[in-house]
Amino acid sequence: MADAKVIPFGEEPRSRRKIKRPGRGGRRTPLSPVPEPRHQGEQEQAAGAPQETPVASLEQRIAGGLRFLRRRLTGEYEVDDFGYDEELTDQVLMSVLRPLYEKYFRVEVKGIENIPADGGALIVANHSGTLPLDGLMLQVAVHDHHPADRHLRLLAADLVFVLPVINELARKAGHTLACAEDAQRLLERGEVVGVMPEGFKGIGKPFADRYKLQRFGRGGFVSTALRAGVPIVPCSIVGAEEIYPKIGDAKTLARVLGIPYFPLTPTFPWFGPLGLVPLPTKWTIQFGEPIPTDGYPAEAADDPMLMFNLTDQVRETIQHTLYKLLVQRRSVFF
Repeated sequence: MADAKVIPFGEEPRSRRKIKRPGRGGRRTPLSPVPEPRHQGEQEQAAGAPQETPVASLEQRIAGGLRFLRRRLTGEYEVDDFGYDEELTDQVLMSVLRPLYEKYFRVEVKGIENIPADGGALIVANHSGTLPLDGLMLQVAVHDHHPADRHLRLLAADLVFVLPVINELARKAGHTLACAEDAQRLLERGEVVGVMPEGFKGIGKPFADRYKLQRFGRGGFVSTALRAGVPIVPCSIVGAEEIYPKIGDAKTLARVLGIPYFPLTPTFPWFGPLGLVPLPTKWTIQFGEPIPTDGYPAEAADDPMLMFNLTDQVRETIQHTLYKLLVQRRSVFF
C-alpha cells in the first residue's frame, strides 16, 4: 500500500477538495459525493426536473465508495503533520459516530454560534462518563452543526496514544497529545482545539460526585490561549455522567493493567461484554460565550495570578451552566 502524503504544517494542499459538511441537524450519505449548492434559478429549474431514482442514487453511492477505496489503496489521500485524515474522518469516522450521537444519545446542541467562524479557538469542556464518549460526541457536534463547517481537534491523554488501534484512529480523527506545544501550533494555525482539563479525575469520578467539576489542573490551557491570542469557549455537557454509573473501583486490578482506574458499574463487569453498552441517556451540549484573550499583553501568559483568575472564570462558567441545564432537564433519559 502506498504511503499517504504528509502535508507540511501551515501549507494547503493544491489538489485538496473541500468536503462540504451539512448544516444544523444535517446528515450526509456515507461514501457518496456531496452535491454543490445551487443558485435560486437553478433550484427552481431543478424543482421541475424528475427526481433521482433509488437505483441512480444507489449507483452513485457505490461509485463514491469505490473511488474512496481506490484512494485509500493507492495512498492518494493526505494527512497533516499530526496524522489527521480529513477525508477518512468525514466519510467514515463521523458516519460511524453519528447514529450514536443522533439516535442513541439524541444530543441537543446549544450556542454553537459562540464558536468563531474562522481563526483559532479553544473549547474547554467538562469531562465525565467513565469512558471518553463525551469527547467524541463533542467532536460530532462541532463537525455537524457549526455553520462554518469547522472541525474540532481534541487534545487527548497519553494513554490514548499507547493503545493499539485506538492510537491510530485517534490520530486519523485529528486528536493529538495534550501538551502546550501541540495545542499552540494548532491554535496558531487557526484550528478549533478542544480540551477537558479535569482529565482522568473527571472522567473516572464516582457517580455520587456527578456534575461536580474537579480541579482544572494548573491553568495550562489558559496560558496556551493567551500565547496564541485566541478566545476560550466554555462548554458544558449534560448526560454523559449517567452512561456508566461508576459505583466502585478495582484499584488493584487497575494497577496490574496499568490504567488509572478499573470501574465497577451496575452492569460491568457482572454482565460481561453487555456491561459495556452505555445507558441511553439524553444529552445536551451548550457552548458559552467566548472569553477573549487577545487584549492581554504578551507577558500575560507568564502571570500566575491572571491564569488563576481566568481558569477560575472558565470553571465557574461551566459549573453554573451545568446546574442550569440540570434544572431544565426533564429526565435523565428523555
